[in-house]
Amino acid sequence: MNSPENAANSPHDHRDFGRELDLFAGDPLVGPGLPLWLPAGSVIRDELERLARDIARADGCVGVHTPVLAKRALFEKSGHWAKFADDMFPPMQLGDEAPEDQLVLRPANCPHHAMSYASRQHSYRELPLRFNELAPMFRAERSGVVSGLTRVRQINLDDTHVFCRPDQVADESERALRSALHAQQVLGMPVDYVRLSLRDDGPGYLGDPVLWAEATSALRQACAAVDLASYGLEVVEAEGEAAFYGPKLDLQVLDGNGHEESMATVQLDFVQPQRFDLTYDGPDGAKQQVVMIHRGTVGAMERVTAALLERYDGRMPLWLSPIQVCVLPVSEAADGVARDFVDALVALGLRAQLEVDGSLGARIRTSRARRDYAFAVLGESEAADGSVQVNDVFAGFRGSLPREAVVAILAEAYADRSAPAWPELVE
Repeated sequence: MNSPENAANSPHDHRDFGRELDLFAGDPLVGPGLPLWLPAGSVIRDELERLARDIARADGCVGVHTPVLAKRALFEKSGHWAKFADDMFPPMQLGDEAPEDQLVLRPANCPHHAMSYASRQHSYRELPLRFNELAPMFRAERSGVVSGLTRVRQINLDDTHVFCRPDQVADESERALRSALHAQQVLGMPVDYVRLSLRDDGPGYLGDPVLWAEATSALRQACAAVDLASYGLEVVEAEGEAAFYGPKLDLQVLDGNGHEESMATVQLDFVQPQRFDLTYDGPDGAKQQVVMIHRGTVGAMERVTAALLERYDGRMPLWLSPIQVCVLPVSEAADGVARDFVDALVALGLRAQLEVDGSLGARIRTSRARRDYAFAVLGESEAADGSVQVNDVFAGFRGSLPREAVVAILAEAYADRSAPAWPELVE
């Protein structure tokens, strides 16, 4: 994906863009750490969710929907209560039920997906099963640490859980890693390195060390199969960074200040299959324990949006831009043709907006300040000869083209999540 030269080291904070571009807002009455996604910001989030669904579908994932609440007993059984109780919202007391029956906002989605798998028995011939959900989960972040979209109390995560046989672990990990790398390429987010997150000697990990060693070996196999060197990446092993239930691969991104984020992940889990007795019928009819893989490709909607705003200095690529084309008729005489042009763009799913009020210069300045992807000017001569003056601010293209060609170029680029293939113009 092409991007402006100044985008990679943007000095701006995503919170500034949230205010300036009306992307998201907060309100004391709603509470800190609970951003309100405004219409323009919702466009970005919707496009990210669509990308996540498309990648999941291409990988053979099936969609599920699960509740954001569950009994405290579910998280006690999964191990989340013992590990994360201090970071979870307090249980909700309804009547005089026992503590284990109190309802809790989930800190993770995996126990619900485990219960979805456990809803019936499975054969070894069915596996792997891949359950995908764009699912909210909750963190009881303190008011003093919440910030913009990066530290929030509700996280909306592109979350897939794979249930497979032990002999399928390496292949499924490879598939998940390839998809995570593909997602970052589409987003235009350069990955700095892949972290193999391992356990240390601390007491916070669950499960048999032998299983940990086998899982770590499977992740190393996945890295070798993907050939990370061809992506210009290396694997860095980091003790003490594993999840409490298993080792993982994390795609690490560094910002201009040296701050590090995990943008996507592949995590192996043998603890929850044990705790929930998740099994499948083997070839001999005996029950075998399934392996669970947590995979995130696009990541958390909030964190990814923040990272993209800062990388692109608030001016998003075509497929993510809230307004992809702002159409500006020079005078009233061109209004009808301009409206037809907008209608042609909208008919193909593009986000086009007609603006007629004010001087042309003022409208161009407004479009630029709003960081529209492109603006198109139509005067009487363009209305007569079927052309339009296009200014692709993101790509730095400016020229006069037939309107039908502009519609086709933009529609193809949007469908491919790529930069428009503008023609070379002869001076």
